[in-house]
Amino acid sequence: MKTTMKTITRAVSLAVAGFAMASANAATIGSTDVKFTGYVKADGIYSDYSNGEGHPLNRDFYVPSTIAVGAADDDIGGRFDGHVRQSRFRFTTNTPVSDSDSITGVLEFDFMVTKGDYDNERISNSYLPRLRHAFLKYKNWLVGQTWTTFMDVGALPESLDFIGTTDGVTFARQTMVRYSQNGFDFALENPETTVVGVGATDDNSVPDVIAAYTMKSDWGHFKVAGLFRQLSYEVDGIDASDTGMGISLTSKIKIGDTDDIRLSFYTGSGIGRYAALNAAQGAVYNPENGSLDAVDSTGYAIAYRHMWTDKARSSVMFSAFDADAEQITSVTMGDYTDKTYSARVNYIYSVSKTMTVGAEYAYAKRETEAGLEGDMSRLQFSAKYAF
Repeated sequence: MKTTMKTITRAVSLAVAGFAMASANAATIGSTDVKFTGYVKADGIYSDYSNGEGHPLNRDFYVPSTIAVGAADDDIGGRFDGHVRQSRFRFTTNTPVSDSDSITGVLEFDFMVTKGDYDNERISNSYLPRLRHAFLKYKNWLVGQTWTTFMDVGALPESLDFIGTTDGVTFARQTMVRYSQNGFDFALENPETTVVGVGATDDNSVPDVIAAYTMKSDWGHFKVAGLFRQLSYEVDGIDASDTGMGISLTSKIKIGDTDDIRLSFYTGSGIGRYAALNAAQGAVYNPENGSLDAVDSTGYAIAYRHMWTDKARSSVMFSAFDADAEQITSVTMGDYTDKTYSARVNYIYSVSKTMTVGAEYAYAKRETEAGLEGDMSRLQFSAKYAF
């Protein structure tokens, strides 16, 4: 009986200890520390487009190339959407392999999957989970899927939108092997060529090569990154390729004790999907001479964040994208994105350490090579609980 009581007492004690650790978002399994984090975010979005009802994806977050254009406004009224698709959860593990070294693993999901038949707003509002990050780190090495080395997460602004300064930043997650030391990063990353009128080709024979350096100081940080990649298109007797190259400059600069400015600039030939959520394809195929030509593009962004109090802050943002659309239209039929820009201002208030609410107004405009224009005005309200 005593043995049974001891067993029950021990089991209860372990259960209580396990619950305590779980309530702190952490637990230990064997020699591995496990941490569970994430947030629940609810968005209410009212969007008014000059042309059309808005692309389904663009109604969840801003995608520059999806704004419809036309010769004149069509006077269609605005649209309201409510969703929790940006909510996410993340598991981080840390396993010691020696007295001084350990392996870190990360697995993260959200629900920002492109809308389809499963996304039923009539009854269930169901969303499929989407893999964001899945990587391991050991010493100076990272292997797996995470943010591309060509982008700078630290320079992204605090926005209620999924990205914010979308036109003027590089943005991608993909599988890679990366080595980091003393501020330098060298990576081989998963390649994917996008071709005008074709889309993604997946014909690359070598990975994208990216090198970066980040300088950190009391005033903030500065990052420079370079991209070198193969652009390839092979189908139905076509075997064409070109070289893509780009450079990215980003920074976050502290202003006083609380405020900051965040800057981003990129330019290059064949950047394609890395820039502005693939606002322009990486290359265009010329059937007359059988060549694949890299498309030039440039973008920039600036955001200023001001702290009103220790709980309230606002960010003002502007970003722009410019592609050489004339380079595209000279070899293929169609009307393609030439320029986009967007501006935002928000107010965010922290109810507590874990709960924030906010409102944000955004205006965006897209122009094609033929001179057709379209714009979007958006008012977004969000509530987020982080754990």
